Amino acid sequence: MELHLHIEGTLEPELAFALAARHGIALPYPTVEALRAAYSFGDLQSFLDLYYKTCDVLRDRSDFYTLAMAYFARAHADNIVHAELFFDPQTHTSRGVPMGDVIGGLRDAMADAERRYGITSELILCFLRHLPEEDALATLEAAMPFRSEIVGVGLDSGERGNPPAKFVHVFARAKSLGFRLVAHAGEEGPAAYIREALDLLQVERIDHGVRCEEDPALVERLIRERTPLTVCPLSNVKLRVVPRLADHNLARLLARGVNITIHSDDPAYFGGYLGDNFRACAAELGLGAHQLTALCENAIRASFLPATEKATHLSRLRRAVAQWTMRSLLP
Repeated sequence: MELHLHIEGTLEPELAFALAARHGIALPYPTVEALRAAYSFGDLQSFLDLYYKTCDVLRDRSDFYTLAMAYFARAHADNIVHAELFFDPQTHTSRGVPMGDVIGGLRDAMADAERRYGITSELILCFLRHLPEEDALATLEAAMPFRSEIVGVGLDSGERGNPPAKFVHVFARAKSLGFRLVAHAGEEGPAAYIREALDLLQVERIDHGVRCEEDPALVERLIRERTPLTVCPLSNVKLRVVPRLADHNLARLLARGVNITIHSDDPAYFGGYLGDNFRACAAELGLGAHQLTALCENAIRASFLPATEKATHLSRLRRAVAQWTMRSLLP
């Protein structure tokens, strides 16, 4: 299951050039290869600067459909059965793209992905934290005609200098409207941001959260409350949150009982979709079948699916693991 995936972050360079040609847009790079070569980032902000520029090729409902269907094809290849997609409406409405075109195109693709691949999915509307809370409140109200199409709200973009406390009112409003709540915290921001997201925003999941170890009492709380952390290992390496994957604290936190899950974040930019993240973690962190299964089970339980569907997916996973184990024991 994919619970931390920015759909705009699946925009591969080839598709960016195709959409640019469709709309007569000149990208600031001469070739696909030049654009891909630019995917070398010193930190989160250097990535975001490029990310927002390339989003300019997303102009109409068909573009968002094309973008999402390309992701679902990759998700199917990775055997993903359910995805909860982040999207950033402020990135698009600020350029004059109607909210209905963004949501409509994504929803068209989500329906086709379920018919074609059997993948279920949900949308999580994310607020851009580098913008004022007033903009987030206006975005939430603008999304209300599409309330039935959105399962939850989140918080993303540049974490430094933009604490969760900045968005208390919009999250309280979203909670009153019945939205599920998540937030990015503890990626580049300190462990204190994780506490703020839990206590002030009252989120159910923490996106990233890898800096929780700065606060031992917080780690104990995460273990006790079984708060899911949607961790994106290859993203953390690409954005230099950790120097090498072998240095990542994922395995250590998992062993302590933290509710860790693995996801891909912005895979077109970070060089790894969900399967790539699992394979890399298995190789570099020494994760075996037991740990990999636990990570998958954690993601199922952390999803926003109904309890009956979670139970179904857990049963299927356990059957698949049992069958794989039996095959591996055969001579």
